Amino acid sequence: MRVLLDEMLSRSGALMENYTAIFERGEDGWWVASCLEMPEAITQGKTIEEARENLKDAIQLLLEVRREEAEKELEGRDVIRESLAL
Repeated sequence: MRVLLDEMLSRSGALMENYTAIFERGEDGWWVASCLEMPEAITQGKTIEEARENLKDAIQLLLEVRREEAEKELEGRDVIRESLAL
């Protein structure tokens, strides 16, 4: 049987509570923000604070999409679900 970790892709965050944010000033003066652990999370902001908040939103949205995709993949399958804390 396959085990799906409920908390792995929860709306409140993945198993990791902290992520590494990378900020780089773009040519246009805006801050580009990305996440080391989730390279597909890329955003920007006029200030670092705005870029940080936008990055948090991007990470949350990616986690939600990943959870939805995992749920669809498990539909109709006999699985055991449990939370796993690290």
